[in-house]
Amino acid sequence: MVASSPKVISDRALHDAELISNSGAWAKNARQLASARAQEQGLPQRRDEYWKYTRPDVFVQKNVALIPQACPEIGIFAGQMKTEIVFENAKLATHHLPEIDNCKIESLSNASTLDLHWVQDIYGKLELAGQKPVERSLAALNTAMATEGLLVHATGQVSSPIRIHSVSIGITDAVIHHVVKVEAGASVTLIETGQYGARSNVVIEVDVADTGSFHHIRVQDGKESHMLTHIFASIGADAKFKSFTLTTDGKMTRNECILDLVGDNSSVTVAGACLGDSNFHHDDTVFITHDAVNCESRQVFKKVLRNGAVGVFQGKILVKAGAQKTDGYQISQSLLLDEDSQFLAKPELEIYADDVACSHGSTSGAIDEEALFYLRSRGVPEPKAVDLLTLSFIAQAIGEIEDPDLAQAILSYLTDILEAR
Repeated sequence: MVASSPKVISDRALHDAELISNSGAWAKNARQLASARAQEQGLPQRRDEYWKYTRPDVFVQKNVALIPQACPEIGIFAGQMKTEIVFENAKLATHHLPEIDNCKIESLSNASTLDLHWVQDIYGKLELAGQKPVERSLAALNTAMATEGLLVHATGQVSSPIRIHSVSIGITDAVIHHVVKVEAGASVTLIETGQYGARSNVVIEVDVADTGSFHHIRVQDGKESHMLTHIFASIGADAKFKSFTLTTDGKMTRNECILDLVGDNSSVTVAGACLGDSNFHHDDTVFITHDAVNCESRQVFKKVLRNGAVGVFQGKILVKAGAQKTDGYQISQSLLLDEDSQFLAKPELEIYADDVACSHGSTSGAIDEEALFYLRSRGVPEPKAVDLLTLSFIAQAIGEIEDPDLAQAILSYLTDILEAR
Protein backbone atom coordinates (compact mmCIF):
# COMPACT_ATOMS: atom_id res chain seq x y z
CA MET A 1 0.00 0.00 0.00
CA VAL A 2 1.21 3.50 -0.82
CA ALA A 3 1.77 5.80 2.13
CA SER A 4 -0.89 8.47 2.23
CA SER A 5 -1.41 12.09 3.11
CA PRO A 6 -4.43 11.84 5.45
CA LYS A 7 -5.31 15.53 5.13
CA VAL A 8 -5.69 15.39 1.36
CA ILE A 9 -7.49 12.05 1.45
CA SER A 10 -9.95 13.15 4.13
CA ASP A 11 -10.76 16.47 2.42
CA ARG A 12 -11.40 14.74 -0.87
CA ALA A 13 -13.42 12.01 0.80
CA LEU A 14 -15.81 14.67 2.12
CA HIS A 15 -16.30 15.87 -1.42
CA ASP A 16 -16.76 12.25 -2.54
CA ALA A 17 -19.57 11.80 -0.04
CA GLU A 18 -21.47 14.72 -1.55
CA LEU A 19 -21.03 13.36 -5.07
CA ILE A 20 -22.12 9.88 -4.03
CA SER A 21 -25.30 11.14 -2.40
CA ASN A 22 -26.33 12.89 -5.64
CA SER A 23 -25.61 9.92 -7.94
CA GLY A 24 -27.76 7.22 -9.44
CA ALA A 25 -27.29 3.63 -8.30
CA TRP A 26 -24.54 2.64 -10.75
CA ALA A 27 -22.55 5.84 -10.31
CA LYS A 28 -23.04 5.80 -6.55
CA ASN A 29 -21.70 2.26 -6.28
CA ALA A 30 -18.71 2.95 -8.54
CA ARG A 31 -17.81 6.12 -6.65
CA GLN A 32 -18.14 4.46 -3.26
CA LEU A 33 -15.82 1.64 -4.31
CA ALA A 34 -13.32 4.04 -5.86
CA SER A 35 -13.34 6.29 -2.80
CA ALA A 36 -12.64 3.31 -0.54
CA ARG A 37 -9.92 2.15 -2.93
CA ALA A 38 -8.20 5.53 -2.86
CA GLN A 39 -8.43 5.67 0.93
CA GLU A 40 -6.83 2.25 1.28
CA GLN A 41 -4.07 2.92 -1.24
CA GLY A 42 -3.19 6.42 -0.13
CA LEU A 43 -1.48 8.95 -2.34
CA PRO A 44 1.71 8.24 -4.31
CA GLN A 45 5.06 9.28 -2.89
CA ARG A 46 8.34 10.07 -4.63
CA ARG A 47 9.93 7.04 -2.99
CA ASP A 48 7.51 4.72 -4.80
CA GLU A 49 9.28 2.87 -7.60
CA TYR A 50 6.42 3.65 -9.98
CA TRP A 51 7.03 7.38 -9.44
CA LYS A 52 10.82 7.15 -9.42
CA TYR A 53 11.39 9.61 -12.26
CA THR A 54 8.46 12.00 -11.77
CA ARG A 55 7.57 13.85 -8.59
CA PRO A 56 3.88 13.29 -7.80
CA ASP A 57 3.75 16.29 -5.43
CA VAL A 58 1.94 18.65 -7.77
CA PHE A 59 -0.80 16.08 -8.37
CA VAL A 60 -1.45 15.29 -4.71
CA GLN A 61 -0.89 18.47 -2.71
CA LYS A 62 -3.87 20.62 -1.89
CA ASN A 63 -2.12 23.98 -1.91
CA VAL A 64 -0.01 24.16 -5.06
CA ALA A 65 1.00 27.39 -6.76
CA LEU A 66 -0.59 27.11 -10.19
CA ILE A 67 -0.08 29.48 -13.10
CA PRO A 68 -3.19 31.13 -14.59
CA GLN A 69 -3.96 29.67 -17.99
CA ALA A 70 -5.05 31.22 -21.25
CA CYS A 71 -5.67 28.21 -23.45
CA PRO A 72 -6.57 29.13 -27.04
CA GLU A 73 -10.25 28.94 -27.87
CA ILE A 74 -9.61 27.54 -31.34
CA GLY A 75 -6.62 25.22 -31.46
CA ILE A 76 -5.64 22.48 -33.89
CA PHE A 77 -8.40 20.83 -35.96
CA ALA A 78 -10.77 23.75 -35.25
CA GLY A 79 -13.64 23.78 -37.72
CA GLN A 80 -12.36 20.65 -39.46
CA MET A 81 -14.60 18.14 -37.70
CA LYS A 82 -18.34 17.67 -38.12
CA THR A 83 -18.64 16.87 -34.43
CA GLU A 84 -17.03 19.22 -31.90
CA ILE A 85 -17.73 19.34 -28.17
CA VAL A 86 -16.32 22.07 -25.94
CA PHE A 87 -15.38 22.16 -22.27
CA GLU A 88 -14.72 25.50 -20.56
CA ASN A 89 -12.86 25.54 -17.25
CA ALA A 90 -13.51 21.81 -16.79
CA LYS A 91 -17.26 22.16 -17.39
CA LEU A 92 -19.17 20.95 -20.42
CA ALA A 93 -20.02 24.06 -22.46
CA THR A 94 -21.81 22.34 -25.34
CA HIS A 95 -25.36 22.31 -23.99
CA HIS A 96 -26.92 20.30 -26.81
CA LEU A 97 -24.73 17.31 -27.55
CA PRO A 98 -24.66 16.38 -31.23
CA GLU A 99 -26.67 13.54 -32.68
CA ILE A 100 -24.47 11.25 -34.77
CA ASP A 101 -25.29 8.22 -36.87
CA ASN A 102 -24.21 5.01 -35.11
CA CYS A 103 -23.11 6.86 -31.98
CA LYS A 104 -24.79 8.14 -28.82
CA ILE A 105 -23.09 10.76 -26.65
CA GLU A 106 -24.18 11.60 -23.12
CA SER A 107 -22.63 13.85 -20.48
CA LEU A 108 -21.44 12.22 -17.28
CA SER A 109 -23.02 14.99 -15.22
CA ASN A 110 -26.48 14.19 -16.60
CA ALA A 111 -26.16 10.46 -17.17
CA SER A 112 -24.90 9.59 -13.67
CA THR A 113 -28.51 9.76 -12.47
CA LEU A 114 -29.79 7.56 -15.33
CA ASP A 115 -29.91 3.79 -15.64
CA LEU A 116 -27.44 3.27 -18.50
CA HIS A 117 -26.60 -0.42 -18.59
CA TRP A 118 -23.65 -0.18 -20.96
CA VAL A 119 -21.95 2.42 -18.76
CA GLN A 120 -22.47 0.35 -15.62
CA ASP A 121 -20.30 -2.41 -17.08
CA ILE A 122 -17.39 -0.03 -17.70
CA TYR A 123 -17.36 2.99 -15.37
CA GLY A 124 -14.77 2.31 -12.69
CA LYS A 125 -14.48 -1.34 -13.75
CA LEU A 126 -11.58 -0.92 -16.17
CA GLU A 127 -9.86 1.50 -13.81
CA LEU A 128 -10.20 -1.11 -11.05
CA ALA A 129 -8.76 -3.82 -13.31
CA GLY A 130 -5.81 -1.53 -14.04
CA GLN A 131 -4.90 -1.22 -10.35
CA LYS A 132 -2.81 -4.41 -10.51
CA PRO A 133 0.07 -5.03 -10.27
CA VAL A 134 0.60 -1.30 -9.62
CA GLU A 135 -1.73 0.82 -7.51
CA ARG A 136 -2.91 3.98 -9.25
CA SER A 137 -4.67 5.83 -6.48
CA LEU A 138 -4.98 9.09 -8.41
CA ALA A 139 -7.04 7.26 -11.04
CA ALA A 140 -9.24 5.87 -8.26
CA LEU A 141 -9.67 9.40 -6.91
CA ASN A 142 -10.76 10.47 -10.36
CA THR A 143 -13.44 7.79 -10.52
CA ALA A 144 -14.66 8.82 -7.08
CA MET A 145 -14.70 12.57 -7.74
CA ALA A 146 -15.38 13.19 -11.42
CA THR A 147 -18.70 14.77 -12.33
CA GLU A 148 -17.74 15.95 -15.81
CA GLY A 149 -16.95 13.88 -18.88
CA LEU A 150 -18.49 12.23 -21.91
CA LEU A 151 -20.06 8.81 -22.38
CA VAL A 152 -19.56 7.73 -25.99
CA HIS A 153 -21.36 4.63 -27.29
CA ALA A 154 -20.44 3.61 -30.84
CA THR A 155 -22.81 1.02 -32.30
CA GLY A 156 -21.55 1.14 -35.89
CA GLN A 157 -19.10 2.91 -38.16
CA VAL A 158 -18.81 6.56 -37.07
CA SER A 159 -17.75 8.36 -40.24
CA SER A 160 -16.30 11.56 -38.74
CA PRO A 161 -13.97 12.02 -35.76
CA ILE A 162 -15.38 13.42 -32.53
CA ARG A 163 -13.31 16.39 -31.36
CA ILE A 164 -13.29 17.40 -27.70
CA HIS A 165 -11.75 20.85 -27.24
CA SER A 166 -11.06 22.26 -23.80
CA VAL A 167 -10.59 25.92 -22.93
CA SER A 168 -9.04 26.91 -19.61
CA ILE A 169 -8.83 30.49 -18.40
CA GLY A 170 -7.40 31.38 -15.01
CA ILE A 171 -6.72 28.73 -12.37
CA THR A 172 -8.86 25.63 -12.52
CA ASP A 173 -8.49 22.15 -11.04
CA ALA A 174 -10.05 19.74 -13.52
CA VAL A 175 -11.26 16.19 -12.85
CA ILE A 176 -12.62 14.64 -16.05
CA HIS A 177 -13.76 11.07 -16.72
CA HIS A 178 -14.71 9.81 -20.20
CA VAL A 179 -16.14 6.38 -21.01
CA VAL A 180 -16.12 4.89 -24.51
CA LYS A 181 -17.89 1.71 -25.59
CA VAL A 182 -17.20 0.38 -29.09
CA GLU A 183 -19.59 -2.40 -30.03
CA ALA A 184 -18.70 -5.38 -32.24
CA GLY A 185 -17.82 -4.22 -35.73
CA ALA A 186 -18.10 -0.54 -34.80
CA SER A 187 -15.41 2.12 -35.06
CA VAL A 188 -14.91 5.64 -33.72
CA THR A 189 -12.15 8.24 -33.61
CA LEU A 190 -11.83 10.56 -30.60
CA ILE A 191 -9.65 13.69 -30.74
CA GLU A 192 -8.73 15.73 -27.65
CA THR A 193 -7.26 19.22 -27.93
CA GLY A 194 -6.62 22.08 -25.54
CA GLN A 195 -6.41 21.70 -21.78
CA TYR A 196 -9.02 21.12 -19.12
CA GLY A 197 -7.38 23.19 -16.37
CA ALA A 198 -4.21 24.50 -14.79
CA ARG A 199 -4.03 21.12 -13.07
CA SER A 200 -5.91 18.21 -14.61
CA ASN A 201 -6.67 14.61 -13.66
CA VAL A 202 -8.23 12.88 -16.66
CA VAL A 203 -9.32 9.25 -17.02
CA ILE A 204 -10.61 7.56 -20.16
CA GLU A 205 -12.04 4.03 -19.96
CA VAL A 206 -12.39 2.28 -23.32
CA ASP A 207 -14.07 -1.07 -23.99
CA VAL A 208 -13.53 -2.31 -27.55
CA ALA A 209 -15.68 -5.33 -28.35
CA ASP A 210 -14.72 -8.06 -30.83
CA THR A 211 -13.92 -6.65 -34.31
CA GLY A 212 -14.33 -3.10 -33.02
CA SER A 213 -11.88 -0.27 -33.68
CA PHE A 214 -10.96 2.76 -31.56
CA HIS A 215 -8.62 5.56 -32.61
CA HIS A 216 -7.50 8.32 -30.29
CA ILE A 217 -5.46 11.46 -30.95
CA ARG A 218 -4.56 13.93 -28.24
CA VAL A 219 -2.74 17.27 -28.51
CA GLN A 220 -1.51 18.75 -25.22
CA ASP A 221 -0.42 22.37 -25.50
CA GLY A 222 -1.26 24.01 -22.18
CA LYS A 223 1.52 26.40 -21.21
CA GLU A 224 2.63 25.97 -17.58
CA SER A 225 -0.09 23.37 -17.04
CA HIS A 226 0.06 20.20 -14.94
CA MET A 227 -1.58 17.21 -16.57
CA LEU A 228 -2.13 13.64 -15.34
CA THR A 229 -3.97 11.26 -17.66
CA HIS A 230 -4.90 7.59 -17.56
CA ILE A 231 -6.31 5.48 -20.37
CA PHE A 232 -7.65 2.08 -19.31
CA ALA A 233 -8.71 -0.15 -22.19
CA SER A 234 -9.91 -3.69 -22.82
CA ILE A 235 -9.55 -4.94 -26.40
CA GLY A 236 -11.56 -7.90 -27.67
CA ALA A 237 -10.88 -10.45 -30.41
CA ASP A 238 -9.91 -9.11 -33.84
CA ALA A 239 -10.25 -5.59 -32.42
CA LYS A 240 -7.97 -2.60 -32.77
CA PHE A 241 -6.89 0.20 -30.42
CA LYS A 242 -4.62 3.08 -31.48
CA SER A 243 -3.64 6.16 -29.49
CA PHE A 244 -1.27 9.00 -30.35
CA THR A 245 -0.37 11.98 -28.16
CA LEU A 246 1.53 15.11 -29.14
CA THR A 247 2.73 17.31 -26.29
CA THR A 248 4.20 20.67 -27.20
CA ASP A 249 3.96 22.58 -23.95
CA GLY A 250 3.22 22.22 -20.26
CA LYS A 251 5.18 22.22 -17.06
CA MET A 252 4.47 18.70 -15.81
CA THR A 253 2.73 15.99 -17.84
CA ARG A 254 2.31 12.32 -17.08
CA ASN A 255 0.34 10.19 -19.53
CA GLU A 256 -0.40 6.62 -18.45
CA CYS A 257 -1.84 3.97 -20.74
CA ILE A 258 -2.96 0.62 -19.31
CA LEU A 259 -4.15 -1.78 -22.00
CA ASP A 260 -5.34 -5.39 -21.83
CA LEU A 261 -5.59 -7.52 -24.96
CA VAL A 262 -8.23 -10.03 -23.91
CA GLY A 263 -9.29 -11.41 -27.30
CA ASP A 264 -7.33 -13.38 -29.88
CA ASN A 265 -5.89 -11.56 -32.92
CA SER A 266 -6.26 -8.10 -31.40
CA SER A 267 -3.79 -5.23 -31.75
CA VAL A 268 -2.86 -2.06 -29.91
CA THR A 269 -0.60 0.86 -30.74
CA VAL A 270 0.44 3.58 -28.32
CA ALA A 271 2.60 6.33 -29.76
CA GLY A 272 3.66 9.78 -28.71
CA ALA A 273 5.90 12.71 -29.50
CA CYS A 274 6.86 15.72 -27.44
CA LEU A 275 8.81 18.96 -27.72
CA GLY A 276 10.27 19.92 -24.36
CA ASP A 277 11.81 23.25 -23.41
CA SER A 278 13.25 24.59 -20.11
CA ASN A 279 11.19 23.53 -17.05
CA PHE A 280 9.21 21.01 -19.10
CA HIS A 281 8.86 17.51 -17.56
CA HIS A 282 7.11 14.86 -19.65
CA ASP A 283 6.42 11.27 -18.59
CA ASP A 284 4.94 8.48 -20.73
CA THR A 285 4.11 5.38 -18.71
CA VAL A 286 2.64 2.37 -20.54
CA PHE A 287 1.60 -1.08 -19.32
CA ILE A 288 0.35 -3.55 -21.94
CA THR A 289 -0.89 -7.02 -20.99
CA HIS A 290 -1.12 -9.78 -23.58
CA ASP A 291 -3.77 -12.21 -22.35
CA ALA A 292 -4.77 -13.85 -25.64
CA VAL A 293 -3.29 -15.62 -28.66
CA ASN A 294 -1.75 -13.99 -31.74
CA CYS A 295 -1.94 -10.40 -30.57
CA GLU A 296 0.26 -7.46 -31.49
CA SER A 297 1.31 -4.40 -29.51
CA ARG A 298 3.42 -1.41 -30.52
CA GLN A 299 4.87 1.37 -28.41
CA VAL A 300 6.64 4.18 -30.28
CA PHE A 301 7.77 7.31 -28.43
CA LYS A 302 9.97 10.19 -29.56
CA LYS A 303 11.01 13.13 -27.36
CA VAL A 304 12.93 16.25 -28.39
CA LEU A 305 14.34 18.10 -25.38
CA ARG A 306 16.29 21.33 -24.92
CA ASN A 307 17.31 23.90 -22.28
CA GLY A 308 17.20 21.42 -19.41
CA ALA A 309 13.88 19.75 -20.23
CA VAL A 310 13.27 16.24 -18.87
CA GLY A 311 11.64 13.31 -20.65
CA VAL A 312 10.62 10.01 -19.04
CA PHE A 313 9.50 6.72 -20.54
CA GLN A 314 8.36 3.70 -18.55
CA GLY A 315 7.01 0.95 -20.76
CA LYS A 316 6.18 -2.65 -19.94
CA ILE A 317 4.93 -5.58 -21.98
CA LEU A 318 3.49 -8.45 -19.92
CA VAL A 319 2.87 -11.68 -21.82
CA LYS A 320 0.81 -14.13 -19.79
CA ALA A 321 1.08 -17.90 -19.97
CA GLY A 322 -0.91 -19.12 -22.95
CA ALA A 323 -0.61 -15.84 -24.88
CA GLN A 324 1.31 -17.56 -27.66
CA LYS A 325 2.19 -15.90 -30.99
CA THR A 326 2.54 -12.55 -29.24
CA ASP A 327 4.29 -9.81 -31.19
CA GLY A 328 5.38 -6.99 -28.89
CA TYR A 329 7.42 -4.01 -30.09
CA GLN A 330 8.62 -1.13 -27.98
CA ILE A 331 10.93 1.76 -28.81
CA SER A 332 11.61 5.02 -26.99
CA GLN A 333 14.11 7.56 -28.24
CA SER A 334 15.10 11.08 -27.34
CA LEU A 335 16.91 13.82 -29.20
CA LEU A 336 18.81 16.01 -26.73
CA LEU A 337 19.55 19.45 -28.15
CA ASP A 338 21.87 20.39 -25.27
CA GLU A 339 23.80 18.79 -22.44
CA ASP A 340 21.41 20.01 -19.73
CA SER A 341 18.38 18.02 -20.90
CA GLN A 342 17.69 14.49 -19.65
CA PHE A 343 15.95 11.38 -20.89
CA LEU A 344 15.15 8.69 -18.32
CA ALA A 345 13.89 5.34 -19.57
CA LYS A 346 12.77 2.07 -18.03
CA PRO A 347 11.71 -0.45 -20.72
CA GLU A 348 10.54 -3.84 -19.44
CA LEU A 349 9.50 -7.23 -20.76
CA GLU A 350 7.86 -9.91 -18.59
CA ILE A 351 7.13 -13.07 -20.57
CA TYR A 352 5.48 -16.33 -19.49
CA ALA A 353 4.84 -17.82 -22.95
CA ASP A 354 7.45 -19.50 -25.13
CA ASP A 355 6.27 -18.69 -28.67
CA VAL A 356 6.62 -14.92 -28.78
CA ALA A 357 8.52 -12.17 -30.59
CA CYS A 358 9.09 -9.24 -28.26
CA SER A 359 11.67 -6.48 -28.43
CA HIS A 360 12.41 -3.20 -26.73
CA GLY A 361 14.93 -0.46 -27.23
CA SER A 362 15.68 2.92 -25.73
CA THR A 363 18.26 5.44 -26.90
CA SER A 364 19.12 9.09 -26.46
CA GLY A 365 21.61 11.23 -28.29
CA ALA A 366 22.55 14.58 -29.74
CA ILE A 367 21.64 15.87 -33.15
CA ASP A 368 23.43 14.28 -36.12
CA GLU A 369 26.27 16.70 -36.82
CA GLU A 370 26.92 15.26 -40.27
CA ALA A 371 23.30 15.72 -41.29
CA LEU A 372 23.33 19.22 -39.82
CA PHE A 373 26.50 20.09 -41.74
CA TYR A 374 24.99 18.67 -44.95
CA LEU A 375 21.93 20.92 -44.67
CA ARG A 376 23.94 24.00 -43.72
CA SER A 377 26.36 23.43 -46.61
CA ARG A 378 23.38 23.68 -48.94
CA GLY A 379 22.30 27.03 -47.62
CA VAL A 380 19.82 25.97 -44.95
CA PRO A 381 20.16 28.22 -41.87
CA GLU A 382 21.08 26.30 -38.72
CA PRO A 383 17.76 26.89 -36.86
CA LYS A 384 15.83 25.68 -39.90
CA ALA A 385 18.16 22.70 -40.28
CA VAL A 386 17.59 21.74 -36.65
CA ASP A 387 13.83 21.97 -37.20
CA LEU A 388 14.03 19.71 -40.25
CA LEU A 389 16.05 17.11 -38.36
CA THR A 390 13.60 17.35 -35.45
CA LEU A 391 10.66 16.66 -37.76
CA SER A 392 12.51 13.76 -39.32
CA PHE A 393 13.21 12.32 -35.88
CA ILE A 394 9.58 12.56 -34.75
CA ALA A 395 8.14 11.29 -38.04
CA GLN A 396 8.10 7.63 -36.98
CA ALA A 397 5.76 8.34 -34.09
CA ILE A 398 3.43 10.47 -36.22
CA GLY A 399 3.46 7.68 -38.80
CA GLU A 400 1.59 5.48 -36.33
CA ILE A 401 -1.54 7.59 -36.93
CA GLU A 402 -3.69 5.56 -39.29
CA ASP A 403 -5.61 8.39 -40.95
CA PRO A 404 -3.19 10.17 -43.37
CA ASP A 405 -5.14 13.44 -43.22
CA LEU A 406 -4.95 13.56 -39.43
CA ALA A 407 -1.26 12.64 -39.55
CA GLN A 408 -0.59 15.46 -42.01
CA ALA A 409 -2.49 17.92 -39.82
CA ILE A 410 -0.33 16.94 -36.84
CA LEU A 411 2.84 17.31 -38.92
CA SER A 412 1.79 20.75 -40.19
CA TYR A 413 0.88 21.88 -36.68
CA LEU A 414 4.26 20.71 -35.39
CA THR A 415 6.04 22.49 -38.24
CA ASP A 416 4.30 25.76 -37.35
CA ILE A 417 5.30 25.41 -33.69
CA LEU A 418 8.94 24.80 -34.57
CA GLU A 419 9.03 27.81 -36.88
CA ALA A 420 7.49 30.04 -34.21
CA ARG A 421 9.81 29.22 -31.34
